[in-house]
Amino acid sequence: QVQLVESGGGLVQAGGSLRLSCTASGGTFSAYPMGWFRQAPGKEREFVATISWNSERTDYADSVKGRFTISRVNAENTVYLQMNSLKPEDTAVYYCAAQRGGLIATTSHDYDYWGQGTQVTVSS
Repeated sequence: QVQLVESGGGLVQAGGSLRLSCTASGGTFSAYPMGWFRQAPGKEREFVATISWNSERTDYADSVKGRFTISRVNAENTVYLQMNSLKPEDTAVYYCAAQRGGLIATTSHDYDYWGQGTQVTVSS
């Protein structure tokens, strides 16, 4: 069973930066495409970013393109989400997710394992 643990969330002012981390255990991290999703209060969970197993492919939601960067270090079983120029509308619980196989994906139903989430709050 794969376990994912996110960290790095917190409170930041608009325009600031945060880096989220997600560390995996119990599986073959280096084989998994990974993704980040977020869910704001009263809203559905939405796609943020995804990265292929070898980092060759990435994709982002339009709302975060140019501000967020997803990366991974397979030797550390960790995927990162660098978030710059944060806006109040980025406030949400951020989740990382892993696929057992396949290519990158932007829909939540394609992912097999999920972390517990980390809160990001951006004040105006």
